[in-house]
Amino acid sequence: MEGLEDLLQQVRACRICEEHLPLGPRPVLHASATARLLIVGQAPGTKVHASGIPWDDQSGKRLRQWLGITPEVFYDASKIAIIPMGFCYPGKGKSGDLPPRPECARHWHQQLLPLLPAVELTLLIGKYAQDYFLQKTAHATLTQTVAHWPEYLPRYMPLPHPSPRNQFWLRHNPWFEADAVPALQQLVGALLS
Repeated sequence: MEGLEDLLQQVRACRICEEHLPLGPRPVLHASATARLLIVGQAPGTKVHASGIPWDDQSGKRLRQWLGITPEVFYDASKIAIIPMGFCYPGKGKSGDLPPRPECARHWHQQLLPLLPAVELTLLIGKYAQDYFLQKTAHATLTQTVAHWPEYLPRYMPLPHPSPRNQFWLRHNPWFEADAVPALQQLVGALLS
C-alpha cells in the first residue's frame, strides 16, 4: 500500500517537536497494511532511540513473554504494527522518562490508523494510550482500566507497561499475570495463526 509507505517515510522524517527532544528526533515505529495486531505504547526509551528498533529493551522482552511470541513474529510488520503515542525519546523526568510528546498522536495517528485496515486488536500499553483511545470509557486509574480488560474486547486490550520499573505494580496485582496474560496469549495466538 503506497499511501502507508509514503506516510511512514514522512513520519520518520518528522521534526515537529525537535526543539523539545534532548537526543534529537528519531521516530521509531513500524507498520504494514496487513498487520492484524497493533501495539500502542508510550514512547521509545534511550536504548530504543539508540537502536531504532521498537521495544528493543527489557520492557520489550517482557512484552513478548506476555504475548507468547518470538522476536521474529513480534518484528514482522506484516503481522504486527507498532505505533506508540510518541515516536521519539521525550527526555528524562523526575521518576523516569517524560510523557510522550503530544504532537505525535495529534499530528500522525489520525493519518496512520485508517491505513491499517486489517487490525483486529489494539494493545493499549500504559495510561497515555488508554486515555487517548478509550477516552470516557477508561476508568479513573490504569489499574482499574486494566482490571476491566474484558470490557474493551474485541477491539482493545489495556495493559500495564512491561517495564522492569513496574515490578511493584505486578507484585500487587497478581491477577494480571494469572488471568489477563493467558487470555492475551490466546487472543494473539488466534490472531496471528
